[in-house]
Amino acid sequence: MSLEEFVHFLCPYCSQTNQLPVDITAGNSQEIVVDCEVCCAPVVLNIRLRGNEILTVEARKENE
Repeated sequence: MSLEEFVHFLCPYCSQTNQLPVDITAGNSQEIVVDCEVCCAPVVLNIRLRGNEILTVEARKENE
């Protein structure tokens, strides 16, 4: 069993698809700030998990 899963999300600044490995052992509710792979803007990800299943991924601009 892998301890990480990849999530895909759209950058709220440039609308390009990004992917990120998520540590599924870090809790059922995670907030991560990452830079977009395309435009380098900071994106806040709110990730909800249940066990090793990713339920939702919400991406928003850092200042919202």
